Amino acid sequence: MHWLHLSPNRCTSNLLRIAAIIPVKTFARAKSRMCISQDAKISLCRLMLDEMLQTLSASPLLSEIIVITKEQEALNMAIDHGAVVICDEHERGVNAAVSLADKHIEQNGIDATVVFPQDIPFTRVRDVEFLLRDQFPPNFVTIVPSRKFDGTNALVRMPYNIMGTCYDNDSYHAHVKTAKNHTRNWSVLFVDRIMMDMDEMEDLEQAVRLNEKPDLCRQIRALI
Repeated sequence: MHWLHLSPNRCTSNLLRIAAIIPVKTFARAKSRMCISQDAKISLCRLMLDEMLQTLSASPLLSEIIVITKEQEALNMAIDHGAVVICDEHERGVNAAVSLADKHIEQNGIDATVVFPQDIPFTRVRDVEFLLRDQFPPNFVTIVPSRKFDGTNALVRMPYNIMGTCYDNDSYHAHVKTAKNHTRNWSVLFVDRIMMDMDEMEDLEQAVRLNEKPDLCRQIRALI
């Protein structure tokens, strides 16, 4: 069983109703490949999610933000940012989390969805607008890969059920293959900051060197 907290509809300047979906892993179980303390990992997860929620909340093109997680702190953060929250009691992975969000989408008249991970905190509002700027054709998919081309850092689907998600090993290539099988209107888009996911220590170190968001970099530097 899961529960929802429904926020008031957000304003959007787009003719379409677009929802952002953010699956969030329990903070204590996340970022196992990073050589930092458990407390630092939890603080990093908290920091990244807050940054993503701030960025997405500032986008006029999104009518709704949906956070799916069993992490109570993440649920509270999402509510504070006016997001819809779905409690994922079983935490069976990203695909199952997106399926929970899709059930909400089906019932609420959303035209398109974009799935983001929580660990792309250097994304800016203008990156979201670049990704969603066009009037979309019917039945389309847009994929933004991870920097290493082994993951998917943004997946735009219209309608939401045009294809299932493939968030396991090598999800980028799996999503490309699946999109090809479901529509002619699919594309791959390269957006540098969206492609910057924080999975390993080298990702954090490179992000700090680039200093794309100085205040965020200062906080990350304190953790590593």
